Amino acid sequence: MSIQWFPGHMNAARKKAAESMEKTDLVIEVLDARVPQASANPMIEQLRLFRQRPCLKILNKADLADPVATRAWLDFYNSQKGVHAVALSCKKPSDVLKVPGLAMKLAPHRGTALKPLRMMIMGIPNVGKSTLMNALLKKRVAAVGDEPAVTKTQQRLYLGNNMVLIDTPGMMWPKIAYPSDGLMLAASHAIGVNAIMEDEVAIFLADILLPRYAALLAARYAMQPEGMDGVNVIEAVAKKRAFRLKGGEPDYEKAAHTFLQDYRSGAIGRISLETPQTRPILLANFQLPPSLGEQAESVDEDDETE
Repeated sequence: MSIQWFPGHMNAARKKAAESMEKTDLVIEVLDARVPQASANPMIEQLRLFRQRPCLKILNKADLADPVATRAWLDFYNSQKGVHAVALSCKKPSDVLKVPGLAMKLAPHRGTALKPLRMMIMGIPNVGKSTLMNALLKKRVAAVGDEPAVTKTQQRLYLGNNMVLIDTPGMMWPKIAYPSDGLMLAASHAIGVNAIMEDEVAIFLADILLPRYAALLAARYAMQPEGMDGVNVIEAVAKKRAFRLKGGEPDYEKAAHTFLQDYRSGAIGRISLETPQTRPILLANFQLPPSLGEQAESVDEDDETE
């Protein structure tokens, strides 16, 4: 299943953002450090480049991401014109304190009482924009939730006398061009649960982790990853957690959900699903994995033909 998710309010948010961009000095784009490019909305890039606005890219949730991969992404983004990238956790006040100073460096002609620096905070759902807003203003001004797309309207707020923050709803784009991006976003909880099949997402995630983080999987689930595929990993999770259905069969649905939760929370370890080097290879070679149900049906059909 190729994942697509574009609720109606996001189209209105896109139009409003395009209008507000004209009176914005700087775009602060919040990305998920585990999937920086997959979580970069191409519409945001188009809007800011059209208005020639500089961009501060915040790779949020850096405490959950592989630090080696994060360093590679920072080098990748910082080589781009008009872009400065930084990795941090919006849940850490000391990290958030860096943001205003970094923003000022990108727009040094603004930031006075007469010419306040006007910053638009943008990003896809559930990457931490609202957490960043609340931390910057040191009070709860934006709703924070575990489900994507909590913020649905744009708001304008003041950070002292010299800075204006424009918070925008999390925006997806109408068509996710690469199925692997949709699956990475679903695994990282940026897409609503109604648009995904958790078992398919979990198999995809396991297949990504096996070649790069086998030791973390072995430590977390007491498995021997050699020779395994994604389905085997979900089976191992079910075994480790004793997830069984009434007939004694593994509860794949519960195991898949648990596996995704473990990745999202960082329980497996610090993980990145893409790097500047692995991303083009994944996009070129990726094929959608079957769901666990489809795998079971295939096995049944093979048994019948023997």
